[in-house]
Amino acid sequence: MSLQKILPGKLGFGTAPLGNMFRAIPDEDALATVEAAWDQGIRYYDTAPFYGAGLAEQRLGKVLSTKPRDSYVLSTKVGRVILDEPETDVPEFGEKGGLFEHGNPNKMLHEWTAEATERSIEGSLKRMGVDRFDIVWVHDIAQDFHGDVWIQKFEEARTGAFRVLSRLRDEGVIKAWGLGVNRTEPIEMTLALDEPKPDGFLLAGRYTLLDHEHALQRLLPMAQEQNVDMVVGGPYSSGVLAGGAHFEYQQAPPAVIERVGKLKALAEKHGISIKAAALQFSLAHPVAAAVVPGATRPSRIAEDIAALNETVPAAFWHDLRAASLVSPAAPLPNGA
Repeated sequence: MSLQKILPGKLGFGTAPLGNMFRAIPDEDALATVEAAWDQGIRYYDTAPFYGAGLAEQRLGKVLSTKPRDSYVLSTKVGRVILDEPETDVPEFGEKGGLFEHGNPNKMLHEWTAEATERSIEGSLKRMGVDRFDIVWVHDIAQDFHGDVWIQKFEEARTGAFRVLSRLRDEGVIKAWGLGVNRTEPIEMTLALDEPKPDGFLLAGRYTLLDHEHALQRLLPMAQEQNVDMVVGGPYSSGVLAGGAHFEYQQAPPAVIERVGKLKALAEKHGISIKAAALQFSLAHPVAAAVVPGATRPSRIAEDIAALNETVPAAFWHDLRAASLVSPAAPLPNGA
């Protein structure tokens, strides 16, 4: 089913920060942020077992399990099974380093087999205290986590998770499935398959003001041709576009900081917020169904809603293009 028909609006809530990404967040702050998102009308929530070894799902579930289940759309991910035993080794997350070192201490299995997929979903339902998910993403079957063996992980998912999720969709247990990744290649490979066919994908960090040219070369034309929708994750490029210090989940390098400075100067010239430019750019592509920024403070929710609704003059987009700060192939809002 088309994600455009499933998702309740253009702005969702991403929960990676609720898994104590980069730093420990008090429970009360995490829960207050989810409540703020709910109170201000956000009705699409995305999570994953990987976010703090189940911590983000637990925190999100404490709030959402008290709400009418038919009143919101919920997605989680498969590929990590959380075990009821402590992790004794230092977790290895490829390029992502100690991303969730402040999360739950539980050990995780990294598996995309059919059996692991079903166990993953069962665990997520239990942690969240809900009876179903609307969308399930196959998580992180890409080079950034697995290096040269990522193709093996993709094949494991193709013969395991893909088939399980296709069956669950056909049976009406879930409404849609796809990939949730930080790289374009596994999505391109999936779209090239005869079967099974995904309904959409969550692409994190690859369709932002800072990084979008690669996605525009092959992936997005393929998706548009096949009527497959995209949820944009990480629209602020791990935070550097919203005043943070991280890009690609690590300290932003000087070249990125310089580019962000140019973008901010242009935004200031036109009297707009950089958040407005970031969110509205990511949503301007025809396949973009929603954007899911993360947050750890209630005030950030109001900022995101305001950014989505802010009026950005066409002159800003024209200047952005003229300054070569955006790809010539990127669609801009209002046909700019």
